[in-house]
Order: sequence, then C-alpha cells, then structure tokens
Amino acid sequence: MIVTVTMNPAIDKTVDIGKFERGDLNRIKRVEIDAGGKGINVSKTIRELGGESIATGFVGGTSGTIIKQVLTDLGLRTDFVEVKGETRTNLKVVEETGEVTELNEPGPEVSKEQLNDLLNRLEGYANPDTLFVLAGSIPAGIPTDIYRNITEQVHQKGAKVLLDADGVLFSESLKGKPDMLKPNRSELERYYQMDYRASEQELVSMGEKLLDQGVSMAAISLGQMGAIFLTKGKRYRCPGLRVKAHSTVGAGDALVAAMAYSWDQKLPLETCIRLCMGASAGAVTSIGTKPPKRSLVDELVERVELLEI
Repeated sequence: MIVTVTMNPAIDKTVDIGKFERGDLNRIKRVEIDAGGKGINVSKTIRELGGESIATGFVGGTSGTIIKQVLTDLGLRTDFVEVKGETRTNLKVVEETGEVTELNEPGPEVSKEQLNDLLNRLEGYANPDTLFVLAGSIPAGIPTDIYRNITEQVHQKGAKVLLDADGVLFSESLKGKPDMLKPNRSELERYYQMDYRASEQELVSMGEKLLDQGVSMAAISLGQMGAIFLTKGKRYRCPGLRVKAHSTVGAGDALVAAMAYSWDQKLPLETCIRLCMGASAGAVTSIGTKPPKRSLVDELVERVELLEI
C-alpha cells in the first residue's frame, strides 16, 4: 500500500503566455486548473501508471472540497483532515521558452488537534507493506521536524518512507532515517553547504553519505541532464530524454511516483529506474500538473540509458 501525505495541497492554476512582462499587461493564452500539491501529484501519477494509493493531508474551504471531488472523480482514495481556512491556490506562469514563474500561497494554519488527527490516521495505515510518501511544503502551525516525527512513528510498525522535501524539512527529516530520497542537485548542495556547482562525482559521494545514514535508495535529479540513482550495491547515471517540453512542473513528482509504484510492485531496480526516467520525461510534456499517460511513459522507457558509474 502507498500512502501519500500532502500537508499543503493546492489548486494549481497554470497559465500559458508568450513572454512575461513585469510591471505590464500580460495576456493569457491558455489556463489549466488541477488539484495539486506534491503528494497529490504523486498519487495522480501512480494511478496513471496502474497502481493505487491513498492521498492524505489537510484540506479546507471550497478549494479543499474541489480537490477531494477531483481526486474522487479520478478514482483515487482519499483520507484528508478538514481544517478551517481555505486551501491555497498556486499560480504557475509558463512562458513560450518553457521558463516557469511560480506564485505560491502559504495555505491555512493547522491546529495541534488537527495535526494529531492526521498522525493517528497515518499510524493506522502503518505496517510492513506500507510506503509513506512525504512530499512538499508544510503550512503554518506545523513544526519543521514533522516529517522526521512521522518517519520515526511509522518505522515502529515496520513501514517505509520515501521523502521529497527541501531546506530545513530535508535536513530535519534525515534524522529520522527515511528509506528512500529524491533530492535534486541544488538541495544536496545546500545541505552539504557547497557554494559552487557540484560535479557528478561529488554528487555521487554526497548520495553515498546518505546511504551510509540508512537510506536504501537515492535518486538525485539533475533536471534536463537526467538523474543519478544510488543503492548500496549499484550506481547508475541516466542522461535526460529529449522530449517536446511544455514545462518542468511535476517532473520530480512523477519520478517519485514511479519510485513508489516500483516499490509497491516489487519491480527490479533497473526496471524502476527506467520507469522513473520515462515518467519524469513524460510529465515535462504534460499541460499543468496532469500526470503523463502510461502509454507515453512506456514509449519513453524504451529510450532510457542506464550507465553504470
């Protein structure tokens, strides 16, 4: 079973324009509205890949109601905690060049009682056959060590954790020893306090340090350059796939979804990596935060190169 946790979901409003003119009128060519937030995007992609998950987190107000209804219409199971206030709306401005400007709202405040409600629900799902995906930002009222606490809590029941977070959330979460990670290059550079662009070998070394801390698999995203995949026994570098890109929004979430789906289906490592790369590249071609079609992912999987490091 896969349980995705989205502490700070959103209505994602993606607008296409020619070129963003700061301080001037910008005419919108197309608008896409999706139920979003990193964990929710992961659940949507898992569904498209043919798997199942339970989407949890906090929702509130009219936007929260819309998110739950959209996910139900997509055939997803949900178990959200209702909070006061309005679930945020995030605006993503996509230019013809593919450059994306994101304007993200903070989200509603969550009370201690509501947080405890969610933690109790997560504990109820925890068992050795459960993978929790902890992804994205947190709203006001939530302590920055929340992912660490959840990880330690569900580990007591034998469950696994896949983490996709940055900044303080990332560094605090590592203390709980998550089982899988999906950092990108800049997140690792910040964590290891590097003031220059790390080389591939340096990224591998940093990833291996994470493995030494108890991580079983680390997928280091390199953007359009591809990704590095590390386990205790194997190291692979995968060049990025050439696709007709719309924007990079959701590419990392699709990679995380493929990791989670592969774990749930007990797929071999090399099959998992190919699926990760295919899903991530497919997401780049999607409009808004919609998941890539499985048929497209399967086409892209055939083009993935696995280069041993």
